[in-house]
Amino acid sequence: MRISTPTYERILADNPLGLNAEFGTLITEDRELRYLEIGRDSMPLIVFIHGAPSSSSFWRTFLRDSSLLGKAKLMAVDRPGYGYSGYGSPEISVKKQAALIAEVIRQKRGQHPSVILHGSSYGGTVAARIAMDFPDLVDGLLLQSASLMPGKEKTFLFTHITKHWPFQWLLPGSIHVANMEKLSHKMQLDSMAGLWGRIKSAAIVLHGDSDNLIYPENAIFAKERLVNASFLELKLLDGRKHDLLWTKRQLLEQSLEKLLQITTGHYTGADGFSSVQY
Repeated sequence: MRISTPTYERILADNPLGLNAEFGTLITEDRELRYLEIGRDSMPLIVFIHGAPSSSSFWRTFLRDSSLLGKAKLMAVDRPGYGYSGYGSPEISVKKQAALIAEVIRQKRGQHPSVILHGSSYGGTVAARIAMDFPDLVDGLLLQSASLMPGKEKTFLFTHITKHWPFQWLLPGSIHVANMEKLSHKMQLDSMAGLWGRIKSAAIVLHGDSDNLIYPENAIFAKERLVNASFLELKLLDGRKHDLLWTKRQLLEQSLEKLLQITTGHYTGADGFSSVQY
């Protein structure tokens, strides 16, 4: 679930444009956050935020994609507790996670004409919180199979069992972090419920209508609350589950490219879609 920096550098160097990735670490008083960038500073920035359990390696195929690299600089982060961001040490506060990632974006913001966040699953929760708390940093938001509605996700029995310390040592660090996040998730989402009006960016919400992990009600919930989004598109995908990265990768890339057009003022609506899709 995580890739060391030297190995990751070699993997990402294998891209058609011959670009090299740069790695950095944000260090605060109590956390470290590893991130990587690949691409050119003059282009828009797309920030990929992974779910649970996972790491920035979840996005490695996107980070080598020639179409995206030709249109944007790409960044991926290891969320707190995953990858090489304090592996195994949970940070259950979504607000704190959002603030850490936002600080990295803030340091880069002036180099790019626009910033788009792509959050998958629990990463969608964090992406939404960034757009709520730091609306001036975010121009576009792609929420993919995102957990957004309190209580509308599956929690496995072993998640409750393994919260007790005698069982925690049996788990890999990433699973322990994911369990702790899951157990606090409803509380975290409850704390976000009144903040949706703060989001001003363009937003696209994609969700499988047969997702049995993060239920499709999450997408409807987001659509109803993104009342101040500058652009809003919702797609519930027939028969699709929690695996859009593999089954709908082309649609994800098209959605990112649409947000790039919107946030840089080049979108004409020529794709035939209206501002809200069902």
